[in-house]
Amino acid sequence: MNAQDERPLAALFPLPFRVLFLVGLGILGWATNLHGLERLGVDGPGILELHGHNYLPLGSASPFRNRPSPANAFYTPVYRLFMLYSAWCIGAWLLYRVETHSDLGLVDAFGFIPGVCILSIITILLCTWDVVHKRERDVFLLSVERCLFATSNSPIYFSDVIFADILTSYAKVLGDVWLSFWMLLPGGSMLSIPSHEGWYQWILPTLMSLPYTIRLRQCFIEYRSPTNTSRRPLLNMIKYASSFPVIFLSAAQRLVVSDFVETHGEPTMQGAWYGRHSLFKLWLFAAVTNSLYSFWWDLTNDWGFDLLQLRTARSRGRPPWTLLPSMHQRERPARRPSSTTSVNFSAPTYAYGLRPVLLYPLPVYPLIVFLNLVLRMTWSIKLSSHLHLHSEGSTVIFWLEIAEVLRRWLWVFLRVEWELVKKGKNRERITDTIERVELYDVRKEAVVE
Repeated sequence: MNAQDERPLAALFPLPFRVLFLVGLGILGWATNLHGLERLGVDGPGILELHGHNYLPLGSASPFRNRPSPANAFYTPVYRLFMLYSAWCIGAWLLYRVETHSDLGLVDAFGFIPGVCILSIITILLCTWDVVHKRERDVFLLSVERCLFATSNSPIYFSDVIFADILTSYAKVLGDVWLSFWMLLPGGSMLSIPSHEGWYQWILPTLMSLPYTIRLRQCFIEYRSPTNTSRRPLLNMIKYASSFPVIFLSAAQRLVVSDFVETHGEPTMQGAWYGRHSLFKLWLFAAVTNSLYSFWWDLTNDWGFDLLQLRTARSRGRPPWTLLPSMHQRERPARRPSSTTSVNFSAPTYAYGLRPVLLYPLPVYPLIVFLNLVLRMTWSIKLSSHLHLHSEGSTVIFWLEIAEVLRRWLWVFLRVEWELVKKGKNRERITDTIERVELYDVRKEAVVE
């Protein structure tokens, strides 16, 4: 697709408006995540530790301890915020369309419309007055502050982990924000991508890598925590670190253009020259490695499925009993007698590759796994600026960004579910330990008597 084919989309829906659209899609996605979890019977705000202002560290069992507020108290204001945001952005876009009529000569003349729209949104976001859902805005800004400026001894909250993972799906959008900034400056154009030389050309990949840096640092803090006894944070660090070669090797490929011009001549640059350069092969290896490792991590660690579990991990087995209700547990667990409480046990059968406790309808899981694999493989393309820097108006690229937001929306449901299952297992172990101690005390008293 050449530049002439790309221009109608750039005129109809310029990059600044596409950025606003994706941000709005994220707001709607978060509201529907919380709403959907409630409809599915999962206490999302409790697991995410959203109740009140006293956030608790990752791994706390507090969601079972406190009486949570109604879930609609969390998602209803987000829905309202989304409606206000959408009304403002759609109004600005309609004004832009009325003034330009897709006339390429008028696009840049009315470029101030998306600029004013973005500036007003930023102003409201940072406003200290109690207007436009200040509580939700403050929660967002507080999450950003904790993610960016967490100290080495700071607790890592589960809500911040989810927030930072969502940011990784917006890595390309952060780069688009940078490009939109230059487009809207005097002398810029929304019909062409700003070109940068020198160290400026590294700002774009650096911004795109920022969400991965945040998550990597969170994993490092968790790994260095005195209470940590697992290598899981270290292996998670490898996943996020593997994104950097994809981003920066892609950016570096733009530097070899001059080498190809000198060696093969200018006409060669009109074709697909990347595949003949060793740097492209190195990037391709990094992209495939990152995609497959991330897919394995999603299934095994973020969702707790057995499908790709290593044999050594499988051999340890799973806890044979559970307190949590399972919609697809085919064998009814037996009961362990106790004078104080009863705990269900016995190994349940479950669908191949999944796990014993599934809180959602069974057909959902294979569908999400398949979509996650496909979109994980295509997301590396989105992190690769050399493939689309000169066709930023590409409809395909834009749809890939939308698809990644959808993938992350689905990912949140299973990630929160798995966190609930893990916390339920931890509670079971504590309950079982208490039962054993109490039983031992009873027997000891009987022997003494």
